Amino acid sequence: MGYFLILTSLLCSFLILTSLLCSAYANPELRALMELKTSLDPDGRTLSSWSSNGDPCKGGFEGVACNEHGKVANISLQGKGLMGSLSPALSQLKCLNGLYLHYNGLKGEIPREITNLTELVDLYLNQNNITGSIPSDIGNMASLQVMQLCYNQLTGSIPTQIGSLKRLNVLALQSNWFSSAIPASLGDLTELTRLDLSFNRLFGSIPVRLAQLPRLVVLDVRNNSLSGSVPPEFLRLQQGFKYENNTGLCSNSFSTLRVCTEADLTSQNGPKPFSAGLTPNNTSVSSELNPNCTKPHCKSNSLSSSSVVAIATVVIFFAVSVVAGLFIFSWYRYQYNKNKANESTKSNGSLQRSPSSLISIEYSSCWDPLSSEKAVSQSFRFNLEEVECATQYFSETNLLGKRGGQFGFTTSYKGTLRDGTNVVVKRINKTSCKQEEAEFLKGLILVLGLKHENVVGVRGFCCSSGRGECFLVYDFVPNGSLVKYLDLDGERDVCVIDWSTRVSIIKGIAKGITYLHSTKPNKPSLVHQAISAEKILLDYAYRPLISGSGLHKLLADDVVFSSLKASAAMGYLPPEYTTTGRFTEKSDVYAFGVVIMQVLSGRRKVSHLRLVPESGGFEELIDRNLKGNYGKNEAANLVNIALKCTNEVPSQRPSMEALLQEL
Repeated sequence: MGYFLILTSLLCSFLILTSLLCSAYANPELRALMELKTSLDPDGRTLSSWSSNGDPCKGGFEGVACNEHGKVANISLQGKGLMGSLSPALSQLKCLNGLYLHYNGLKGEIPREITNLTELVDLYLNQNNITGSIPSDIGNMASLQVMQLCYNQLTGSIPTQIGSLKRLNVLALQSNWFSSAIPASLGDLTELTRLDLSFNRLFGSIPVRLAQLPRLVVLDVRNNSLSGSVPPEFLRLQQGFKYENNTGLCSNSFSTLRVCTEADLTSQNGPKPFSAGLTPNNTSVSSELNPNCTKPHCKSNSLSSSSVVAIATVVIFFAVSVVAGLFIFSWYRYQYNKNKANESTKSNGSLQRSPSSLISIEYSSCWDPLSSEKAVSQSFRFNLEEVECATQYFSETNLLGKRGGQFGFTTSYKGTLRDGTNVVVKRINKTSCKQEEAEFLKGLILVLGLKHENVVGVRGFCCSSGRGECFLVYDFVPNGSLVKYLDLDGERDVCVIDWSTRVSIIKGIAKGITYLHSTKPNKPSLVHQAISAEKILLDYAYRPLISGSGLHKLLADDVVFSSLKASAAMGYLPPEYTTTGRFTEKSDVYAFGVVIMQVLSGRRKVSHLRLVPESGGFEELIDRNLKGNYGKNEAANLVNIALKCTNEVPSQRPSMEALLQEL
């Protein structure tokens, strides 16, 4: 009887283990992810966290996010150094909303099966080595809003079926080897705002229907072999229409193009110059993929063979367990329960981590701060591709800093725009932004409107509802923050700024704060709330520019509050804040007084220096590294101004306008 119970227990263990080993095959999405892992990362160097025994919806699969129904919704593996190829198994992820595989080294063709992803909104395959043509069934992907296939080695024609993607907002096909005419069907994309076909081998005329697209802002057809007359309707795009290096183009409306002749007009609808080996039907020919997959990573029988191996392993294990008897059974049960407990702990721990900025799928349907198209000028808008290209997809080498703890509510990166302009991109997660869209938009308009020589300018922005992120693009200020030039605890390893430059910096800061506090047409008075040496940036001429102006108008209140800890630690917060919890213009005046002391002393911590003038004269406050090379009267006046600004009674502090006049 006892032996029978042992065998029964072992049989239960056998069933449990069988369930564990075969779980990867019971979940079609997990099976698809494992096939995708094999194809994308054949060497297994990057996707080691993808396990057939894991759960992709519990945070254990790097770059994978699920929706509220437990279905895979996002795959975000951009810039991971993947050197494999795309697998047809992608088509099994029926709820996939975003596929971000750009900035890798992927090879091979785009599998036709990808067109079965009818829920896909964002398709980012740019900056890879993908070859072949765009599948002709691309028109089935009715939910697509962004299709980024640029900077690859794609060939053949641009499928006319793309014209069926009625929701398409961005189509980027530049820097490939497409050799065909521009399909007139692209004129059916009524939601299209950006169309980039530059740096290809396109020929023929530019369809006039493209000029009639109501939302089109950018049409880039540079560096092709286009010919014929350019319709005058494209004049409405102004700088958004880019057509250089197409020697066959002519126009009677664009001054930079040659004037059209009668021959140009009559040949407009003539035969198209197909290259050798190409036919007008090469779209359907070149886009046909071989149904018999012969690539090593596309094994049609991989599931069945893997199942056989798994079952054989289980059978062998079962036989050994029966022979070993109760001891092995007890040991297995102990290890199994222990492992399950560890997995449970890890799983619970993973749920506590801050989510990736690409995970929260609900953003795509309920957060759109740009729902009002006319609220913000198009001249301020960047598209996601521009922001990503500028920062090399937010490469760690371009990281300038984080704010808000381990995961940061804002992260700043250095970037370079396509015209060579250096910028700073501030990346803000939706969870850190004001939740009222109208309030967020109002703050955004205010920030974009700030223009002053001593305030860091915002060149534009980009908001991605699908990713749940906003990006502010600032002018890059080369010499960094004032903090770099301040000594910390007497251990100086910084550049010493001469006296006249220090005075100029103080005056420039005063001008910038005065501008923020002023009321002008279309600009209300603005309290900065976070004036500090870290927020003062210096350009090549050491001209100070105040950064972060108006950022609190975009961020959630709790995020703003959490950022005040650093300000309080460095002595920038006025004493009345602890009782009122509010900021006024006099709060900025107080912080300005602290900055003056920092500039004069060359030190970051100055709270203990406020009593120096009362006890021993202002000379003890001045940076000794100046070696006496400063104006005594000027220094005394600046110390006096700093003391006025840091008066504990707000009403006793002067206004910034009065301070500027005194300076």
